[in-house]
Amino acid sequence: MRAFVVTGPRRFEVLEVDPPVPGPGQVVVDVERAGVCGTDMEIFGGEMSYLHDGHARYPVRLGHEWCGTVSSAGEGVDPGWIGTRVTGDTMLGCGRCRRCRAGTHHVCEDRFEIGIRGGWPGALAERLPVPVTALHRLPDTVDAAAGAMVEPGGNALRAVRAAALAPGERLLVLGPGTIGLLVAAFALAHGAEVHVLGLPGTSLEFARTLGVHGAWTADRLPDLPFDAVVDASTAPGLPALAADLVEPGRRVVYIGLSSTPSAVDTRTLVLKDVTAVGILSASPGLAGAIEHYASGAVDPRPLVAAVVGLEEAGEVLAGSRPAGSGPGPKFHVDPRA
Repeated sequence: MRAFVVTGPRRFEVLEVDPPVPGPGQVVVDVERAGVCGTDMEIFGGEMSYLHDGHARYPVRLGHEWCGTVSSAGEGVDPGWIGTRVTGDTMLGCGRCRRCRAGTHHVCEDRFEIGIRGGWPGALAERLPVPVTALHRLPDTVDAAAGAMVEPGGNALRAVRAAALAPGERLLVLGPGTIGLLVAAFALAHGAEVHVLGLPGTSLEFARTLGVHGAWTADRLPDLPFDAVVDASTAPGLPALAADLVEPGRRVVYIGLSSTPSAVDTRTLVLKDVTAVGILSASPGLAGAIEHYASGAVDPRPLVAAVVGLEEAGEVLAGSRPAGSGPGPKFHVDPRA
């Protein structure tokens, strides 16, 4: 089968590799669509921290946002899964440690992360091995574009839940990238008043088309009380700004990661009695994201700018926008193209 393989910083090949064979408790999925995200770009560029702390090493087969159809099943797996359209969890815990037993497998110290950590191959390939326990069924109302947006949607939904907003309360989202815009979409579906802060340019202009109540640059941000702030940016200075802007007694949610350390003055958190929440993964939000997509409460598809084949994935990972791309921030790969 064909797979996109990152062989070193900014180096890749599309190779013929051995197709996966499902082990006990596993299935193989024929990949229909896979998303490219900021983590993939960091691995491609060589900046991702896992490459430097031993959790990942080249060669890497990327791809942790995906959907497809189960084509084969290993020992101990109900054969009824075969032919089922699915997506799945990125985080594969050991299943034995106290974190896994407590239901927080996404922070298991010995976890695999599909296409990211521990060498588990990712979905920028024609087929993908996955534990059956990680699978989520996709209803017919969730197409391939939305199916490959479930993983980022799960992250965003968790951030909105962590913000603890009541309908009608006001949210500020820092960063109009994929996660920030999905946070805005889920918050709007919840009945919140949503504002987005970003840099001048097409990303902020695109945010204005999605029904938010305001899309602002820093110099034009109105002096409003924000009941929650979600930092979905990669800027090292914005975590501190989030704590500064949130109303006392409310919540700041950190879901973005900067490439360099960011500082937050804990005196701000303490003196404002602010709760700060970190969100690592989509795991507890996947089912809810599917439900929102299936019902039409949230439609992630406008965020997809283009769909490319494996041969074009390297250009996207390097930051290029293919000719004819739409205004959205997300790019998808169809491994069959």
